[in-house]
Amino acid sequence: MRMVWLIVDLNNETLMADELADGLTRGEDGLIRCNWQTGQDDYLTYHDVEWGMPQDDDFKLFEKICLEGFQSGLSWLTILRKRENFRRAFAEFDFNVVANFDDGDVERLVNDAGIVRHRGKITSTINNAARAIDMVEQEGSLGRWFWSWEPSKLQRPGEITWKVASTAHTDISTALSKELKKRGWSFVGPTTCYAFMQAMGMVNDHVEGCYCRGRIEQARAQFVRP
Repeated sequence: MRMVWLIVDLNNETLMADELADGLTRGEDGLIRCNWQTGQDDYLTYHDVEWGMPQDDDFKLFEKICLEGFQSGLSWLTILRKRENFRRAFAEFDFNVVANFDDGDVERLVNDAGIVRHRGKITSTINNAARAIDMVEQEGSLGRWFWSWEPSKLQRPGEITWKVASTAHTDISTALSKELKKRGWSFVGPTTCYAFMQAMGMVNDHVEGCYCRGRIEQARAQFVRP
């Protein structure tokens, strides 16, 4: 199925028609984007500026994987709109600090209306902070370890269609999930791991035709893997 975009003149005569593949939409600014951003300003900015941009900062990576875990069962827009509250509540996702949260902090967070008040996800984040410290000690950095899971070109589809971009999980995200769980991490299932891979730029799943796709590919080409 393809959508047809028509531009008409004042006499209602067609001047141009172009077809948009599934998963794409044209915004009010005329730019073609992945349609999941729904045209809402905060979602659109996240799509245009952040999603898929390669990231290797340990605290940012920890934030991304934790928030993907909080997103499970919810919409990403819900998490995005609470993100500043999450950052405040979890010490800017400094895992060195979060690992020392105690029962009092758990109760504080469970009663914090600004975040998702899911006790299991909150205690998981504290647990994962301790596991992140272990990983830094063992591997050098979160960035170094996570980027070692980057798929090769042969492991990626030749064309990123909407069907590919909306894949729930892959063999690599499944293996990554298993390894994280072996290391004691929680709320890191295969779907959460693939969403994390997409968000941190390990893969570029902007659909072919999205105006951001080329810019992300260029950023990935220039990015120095840790």
